[in-house]
Amino acid sequence: MAAPVATATVRAVRGGKRLIPTRAALVLTKNAVDKIKTVLSAKPDAIGLKVGVRQRGCNGLSYTLDYAFEKGKLDEEVKQDGVTVLIDRKAQLSLLGTEMDYSETKLASEFVFNNPNIKGTCGCGESFSL
Repeated sequence: MAAPVATATVRAVRGGKRLIPTRAALVLTKNAVDKIKTVLSAKPDAIGLKVGVRQRGCNGLSYTLDYAFEKGKLDEEVKQDGVTVLIDRKAQLSLLGTEMDYSETKLASEFVFNNPNIKGTCGCGESFSL
C-alpha cells in the first residue's frame, strides 16, 4: 500500500460549535481548499483527494487521505472552490456534517476533521469512535 498523501487529525465537535447544515457530505475550509490545490499540483493526473476510514488506533477508526485517479461507483463527490474530494463508501456515514480544515503550526501540519458524529477520540487525535 502506498504512503498516505497527508496526515489527518480528528476533533469531536462538542456543545458550542455547530456546523452549518449543508447538502454536501463534507465542507472544506479555505485553508483545506488551498492545501488540497497545493497537494494536487504535484500529481496532475489525479482528479482529487479521496477520504476513507480504516480500523486503526486505540479508538477504532482513523481517516485516510490518498490521491483519487477515478471516481468509484459508490463514492460521494464533493466539489468546492475548484477542488474535488471523493468520499469512500465506507466513510460516508461517519463524515456527514463534518468540516475538513488544514492546520499548520511549528510542530505539525495536517488536515483536521471537525466531526459532530464522533463519540470519542484517543489522546493523540488519530483515531475515533462513533
